[in-house]
Amino acid sequence: MSDINIGQAVVLGIVEGVTEFLPVSSTGHLKITEGLMDIPVGDKAVVAFTAVIQVGAIAAVFVYFFRDIVRFLTAWGRGLAHRDQRDNHDYKFTWWVIWATIPIVIVGLAAKPLIEGPLASLWVVAGSLIVGSGVMWAADQMGRHRRGEEDTTFKDAMLVGCSQILALLFPGFSRSGATMSTGLILDLNRVAATRLSFFLGLPALTGAGVYELKDAVGAGADLAPLIVGTVVSFVVAYASIAWLLKFVAKHSFNAFVIYRLVIGVLLFGLLGAGVLNA
Repeated sequence: MSDINIGQAVVLGIVEGVTEFLPVSSTGHLKITEGLMDIPVGDKAVVAFTAVIQVGAIAAVFVYFFRDIVRFLTAWGRGLAHRDQRDNHDYKFTWWVIWATIPIVIVGLAAKPLIEGPLASLWVVAGSLIVGSGVMWAADQMGRHRRGEEDTTFKDAMLVGCSQILALLFPGFSRSGATMSTGLILDLNRVAATRLSFFLGLPALTGAGVYELKDAVGAGADLAPLIVGTVVSFVVAYASIAWLLKFVAKHSFNAFVIYRLVIGVLLFGLLGAGVLNA
């Protein structure tokens, strides 16, 4: 592979941390950034590197939502031990997250050659950014924003969980964008849809990072850039999570929609002009 140095790892860590949970596609932005730095986006070790530094961002979710996670796991443990505790919403919600993760794991393993091959193209990223922005705008307009987190159901969790597959197959669509849009279509309010997106991303993103770690190390990747990129993504992602939750409480997703459209059109232009290699 073309080695990723410390400086590049810092840049990629910042991009990952900023974009992982914003509905703008972290994968798309990472691939664009890699292209601008002449890093081969289709290289297996590069794909593994980007998956590993996601662990830093997902660790930020564990830290930021630590009390919620402890509450969920405590309720889950009580429910497993005592039948009369199984009507608790937190107990059921924990099971829903587990079940909702299964579809993306199956598709991720089955479609791995496509995900790391033809679908890794920047042309796919550009198209997905634009199409995803349309989906997000429509969802924000359709949603009645009347249901809170306490109103979520098994159906909500499964549909939102399955929507992650769109981002898995089409880098640029955005996992956050797909899950938040699905939540809005299901009439969850913006904060509830955003928090649900975070919780459903925990198992999938953590599993992907751990799974890819062996490929990154096996391909001869230097551990120093991996560690630096992961730490940087953690710090930046923590700040990004705090900002996003405050933002969606008072604003629509229109700013993200416009940004995605601009980046998608610009990327098409750069690819068409030969400035970037797909």
